[in-house]
Amino acid sequence: MISDNLRRIEDRIARAAERSCRQAADIKLVAVSKFQTPAAIGEAIESGLSDFGENYPQELWAKAAAFPDAGINWHLIGHLQRNKIGKTLPVVNSIQSVDSERLLKTLNQTAQKLKVVIPVLLEVNINAESSKTGFARSDVLPLGELLNHLPNVRVNGLMTIAALNAPPPDCHKTFSALRELRDKLRAAWGAEFPLPELSMGMSGDFEIAISEGATVVRIGSGIFGDRKQKPH
Repeated sequence: MISDNLRRIEDRIARAAERSCRQAADIKLVAVSKFQTPAAIGEAIESGLSDFGENYPQELWAKAAAFPDAGINWHLIGHLQRNKIGKTLPVVNSIQSVDSERLLKTLNQTAQKLKVVIPVLLEVNINAESSKTGFARSDVLPLGELLNHLPNVRVNGLMTIAALNAPPPDCHKTFSALRELRDKLRAAWGAEFPLPELSMGMSGDFEIAISEGATVVRIGSGIFGDRKQKPH
């Protein structure tokens, strides 16, 4: 089932890219494996997936340990508490959900100790939803000065989440707003921060996100089927 679902998602990505005069190869598919079993992840790997996104650090740690030699790129896409940074950095390829200055500074300090540079995306709460974390739109531009003093954090772009069950016009507004913010930051921050990545779009709205410039889409139920309940 997972392999069939994946083929359908890849076909939809390709068609959405073509409609926007883009190349499907320029859009990274991250499989959201939150609450999925090792068997399901193994099937996804066998189907050709290599990028997986996890919402919870503890779950990410366990799954990374379960697949040590599978060539997986792990992405943390959920909130990261600062006391979990030390155990998270060694197993992730990127953190897509950086949502505060304090987190940026602590990431840099820990990455310096580990002698690594961690790629991150800044999570932006475009619609100022109280239920979501992320930088307010107006708070991102002033980060430029701080980022110049964080050599072990590489900001590759921005991430956002559209409102739950938002109609297509609202999704377009959310995703276009993130793209426009990225373009504004590029102009203000200069060539040192090209910000190539826009992570936006999930199972219900990724085609809209692609039309608005997404370079990363995060797909869970579209690949794995209905999400399993959190294990107790």
